[in-house]
Amino acid sequence: MTPDMRLLAYAAVLCWVMVVTASTVRIRGNVVLGAGNRDDVPPPSALGDRADRAAKNMLENMVLFTALLFAARAGDGDADRIVLGARIFFWSRVAYFPVYLVGIKFLRTAIYAVSLVGLALIFSSIL
Repeated sequence: MTPDMRLLAYAAVLCWVMVVTASTVRIRGNVVLGAGNRDDVPPPSALGDRADRAAKNMLENMVLFTALLFAARAGDGDADRIVLGARIFFWSRVAYFPVYLVGIKFLRTAIYAVSLVGLALIFSSIL
């Protein structure tokens, strides 16, 4: 498996962790509530809202990351640039989640911008 495809798999696991964390925080660890239809979920806490937004943002960016990786590989893009972009994307997303959960606004935005640099590198490998 190529390093960029391995990072895609790792990013999928990270995405899953973010979704599960958001769900767990949202139901405040209430297993009975989580096992039900969630019709009576209390209003989210600020942490729950941030976890949910971070997970949704990761899902949105996974679509871009996956599409760009496959397009770059299918288009015979520069392998070194693809891997570098994938590494930048993945590790910035790892940093993004706890920073978003804690609520550090401008640092979160800066880290998100770094992940976009990773996506841009992957895209630029096919130009």
